[in-house]
Amino acid sequence: MSHDNADTDIHALAERVGKALADQNLTLATAESCTGGLIAAAITAIPGSSAWFDRGFVTYSNHAKGEMLGVHPATLESHGAVSEAVVTEMAEGAISASDAEVSVAVSGVAGPGGGSAAKPVGLVCLAWGMQRRETRARSVHCEGGREEVRRRAVVLALEGILDMLSGPPAGR
Repeated sequence: MSHDNADTDIHALAERVGKALADQNLTLATAESCTGGLIAAAITAIPGSSAWFDRGFVTYSNHAKGEMLGVHPATLESHGAVSEAVVTEMAEGAISASDAEVSVAVSGVAGPGGGSAAKPVGLVCLAWGMQRRETRARSVHCEGGREEVRRRAVVLALEGILDMLSGPPAGR
């Protein structure tokens, strides 16, 4: 996929996310590590996004994950920053620390270094939170270099928001 197509796909997905949030009168917060704010950037590239985007947290360090999102030190120590347990706490913390009803969180090993046998370069963990719903998390392996891994994580994050919003309505 060329970068132009990737950018178009991300923009189109972000527009769909905005429409779905607006239609349900919900707002979103993002909690990002390896994507460094790319999800929030994709969302705020959409005109009118202030109606449905509350805020973004870029929590690259473990300290920031704890301080801003309430990720427990024990969770980081036992599971590592790139884990479904940590992104679940990030997603839940983003809702707690904002005015948003919906959140997405991502942490991963974008590369080129930093990988291990247990957590190879390309491993991305994502979680989607919503008030009065169970937080969903999943891990995926993204192929390619650092930029490709980060772009793919943004696409997966936006697709996951759409998937969650297409489910049965949350109790209000």
